[in-house]
Amino acid sequence: MTLPMSMSDGPGRMPGWAEVCALALHAESAGLDSVWVCDHLVSEPAGHPPEGVLEAWTILSALAASTRRVTVGTLVTCSSFRHPALLAKMAATVDAISGGRLVLGLGAGFPGLEYEAYGFPDDHRLARFEETLEIVGGLLGGAVVTTSGRFHQLRNALLLPPPDRRIPLLVAGGGPRMLRLAARHAQAWTTAWHGAPDDRLRAQLAAMAQALADEGREAGSLRVMVGVSVTDPDHTGVDDNDGAFVGSPDDLARVIDEYAMLGVDELIVALTPRTRRSVDRLVRALTLRTI
Repeated sequence: MTLPMSMSDGPGRMPGWAEVCALALHAESAGLDSVWVCDHLVSEPAGHPPEGVLEAWTILSALAASTRRVTVGTLVTCSSFRHPALLAKMAATVDAISGGRLVLGLGAGFPGLEYEAYGFPDDHRLARFEETLEIVGGLLGGAVVTTSGRFHQLRNALLLPPPDRRIPLLVAGGGPRMLRLAARHAQAWTTAWHGAPDDRLRAQLAAMAQALADEGREAGSLRVMVGVSVTDPDHTGVDDNDGAFVGSPDDLARVIDEYAMLGVDELIVALTPRTRRSVDRLVRALTLRTI
């Protein structure tokens, strides 16, 4: 599940570290498999003024030290915000803190206020992402990386100490180029955000299957993860759920089973609101599954 990082994620207030940690620990004790943070410098919820947001990697490092079992990950790190070699070093450190529980989610980002405010380039996003993916993947794979790329130059770069394991890379995106890059470089791929499975999702899954075939990879060699928005029907403002699934735990159990029948390996659930009650509703749905 995703954790609260901005005011729009919480019950009407900016979440602090104590609240984020408490919800992560509750999710872990309740039996959920993973917790995820977003990576933004400014939150720009649709139709609302910009909001503050917690910084992803400092929160992630604290979560790695505070939890014991759950996977921790970024959904997703923006490739524009950090030099790829630095990002690889950060990932190796957080993975070591967690005892090997990190998934490094990467994406090309969405140009907005944070790019302009903090001076990040918003041109050639996919080309920059591809270069970052190659560098990060090489370093995390134990390679010595030398490159004179269009955007980054490295000379005999390597990670010391090396990572204790091959940290999995997750790529987020649905366009043809992003699907190709995921099929070529990643261990996992995600598409988001969805409600109940529909034709849009099925088209995305089929497109990824084709991308894997084009790259000569077996279908089962890439972990397929889907971001699903789930709103408590008793939550104020439920009519503005933007395609989220709204229903009882019994209904949600059936939806989760539908995803399993489509061959989806894992769901990353964005709960509204992000509270203990919502976590408990999700756990209840998991106990009601039939497959």
